[in-house]
Amino acid sequence: MVAAGAVAVKPVWPEDKRAIVNSPANITDPLVLFMPSGKRGRFPVGTPVLDAARQLGVYVESVCGGRATCGRCQVEVQEGNFAKHKIVSSNDHISPKGAKEERYERVRGLPERRRLSCSAQILGDLVVDVPQDTVINAQTIRKDADTRVIARDSAIHMCYVEIEEPDMHNPSGDLDRLKIALMKDWGLKSLDFDFHLLPQVQGILRKGNWTATAAIHKDADSETARVISLWPGLKNEAYGLACDIGSTTIAMHLVSLLSGRVAASSGTSNPQIRFGEDLMSRVSYVMMNPDGREGMTVAVREAISGLVDKVCAEGNVQRNDILDSVFVGNPIMHHLFLGIDPTELGGAPFALAVSGAVHIKASDIGLKLNQGARLYMLPCIAGHVGADAAAVTLSEGPHRQDEMMLIVDVGTNAEIVLGNRQRVVAASSPTGPAFEGAEISGGQRAAPGAIERVRIDPDTLEPKYRVIGSELWSDEPGFLDSVQATGVTGICGSGIIEVVAEMYLAGIISEDGVVDGRLSARSPRVTASGRTFSYVLKEGEPRITITQTDVRAIQLAKAALYAGTKLLMEKQHTDHVDRIHFAGAFGSFIDPKYAMVLG
Repeated sequence: MVAAGAVAVKPVWPEDKRAIVNSPANITDPLVLFMPSGKRGRFPVGTPVLDAARQLGVYVESVCGGRATCGRCQVEVQEGNFAKHKIVSSNDHISPKGAKEERYERVRGLPERRRLSCSAQILGDLVVDVPQDTVINAQTIRKDADTRVIARDSAIHMCYVEIEEPDMHNPSGDLDRLKIALMKDWGLKSLDFDFHLLPQVQGILRKGNWTATAAIHKDADSETARVISLWPGLKNEAYGLACDIGSTTIAMHLVSLLSGRVAASSGTSNPQIRFGEDLMSRVSYVMMNPDGREGMTVAVREAISGLVDKVCAEGNVQRNDILDSVFVGNPIMHHLFLGIDPTELGGAPFALAVSGAVHIKASDIGLKLNQGARLYMLPCIAGHVGADAAAVTLSEGPHRQDEMMLIVDVGTNAEIVLGNRQRVVAASSPTGPAFEGAEISGGQRAAPGAIERVRIDPDTLEPKYRVIGSELWSDEPGFLDSVQATGVTGICGSGIIEVVAEMYLAGIISEDGVVDGRLSARSPRVTASGRTFSYVLKEGEPRITITQTDVRAIQLAKAALYAGTKLLMEKQHTDHVDRIHFAGAFGSFIDPKYAMVLG
């Protein structure tokens, strides 16, 4: 029984006492940030990480009731100075493994750096990763491959040949006779071989009974072709990767080099978000931490390797059959992926270490595909206009038409391209993470349970919404059953756009974005929030409100896009745009109606 005025405290079991005794000095309510959801909060020293996650609405699966037997509540503590979040995270800020966790590790094994969140207690400020392989509401990746007609002109060609067997009258080397066969059948006169193939040639030719398939790599502007892989007999499978490394999301497609068919697609959140939500905060992290660049390079390469596993499993393809890969990204993602320090991009004149296309072997950066596989990274344009802007320009083709086309790749760092066949100009606009659901009071990344569509009745001011993972609106029968597995956990970027636009259409906010507090007398949905007012989108747990600060964050993000667009229109000496294309994971899910409402 707890006396009046007292606070009930969860008892500390004997095996956990050492954790409390050894907690960092002068920390009473440590700040804990969960990634990739971006949710944070302060908790008393000794709070189990699992309890903290649940209080914030971060889903961490646990089916054993905190007994440390199921192992599904695994998390990872990230170490370093996360200046953007004002957190110095360390493994010293989490309790040592207790008897239960040690027993689980001994019996079932625990991956390196993983902890059981039901047993691990908070001792200091922490950045905690919820691994995507353990979370049920992992980020929903929305970068699907559009179907369009593309003239295939692959740099990789599969060439089947029959080779003359050696005899006493023609004892020339096997490699020379393979070259002769390729020249005779395919017209390949100037031909080089990757060194790793030389020890394999004789065995491959004999295994194929003097037939073989050679993978030939030849750039359009090169006179020399190169054999990068060799198989005995006929080989009629070859694949390539197309990967977009975004600040928030990484998307990958596995494509047949022979037919152009997309065999599989997958995506994941960029693990670099734990180092900073936006680009400049990641540059700051590199500047403040000697190992910061290496840490972010390793993180993004590991994520990409994991995506390769996913698309190979989905497409039933072996890594050894992947012969080519194309990567794009903004300049900072470009530099970090290649292992280049991005510090110079942190200030004027925003000098790129390399602006031209990068063409290397995939193995040069540790990407395990076919041993001879190539990696091509599109050129950056200038400053913060990167390879992703070059890619979207090539894809949408403003330079191939007379109409004035505006392309907006909406994201944490937006790329804006404007032009026609006469001239094309581009700019980068740092919109921040608000459009991605971050820095919003009830915001989260796109995941099952996140509100993605909103409608508000202008007469009653009552809302209805739809969440990712359910096709039903919140006022339809069966909605609660359809979201029982995930719940309603927050609101993502597309939902933020729609709710702010709907609030304007319903008269809840004025043209300058002020929430009309007078409506509180008309509807309980409009409530006082300090000296301003908020709109209650969802009651219950968690309570989701749209605050005045949230509206301002969307206004700032929209203003950044608008300013970038107006700047390019001035450069083009035009006062109109004929066509607007939204690109990117988020842009593809913006309802054009609400984009126009926001201006």
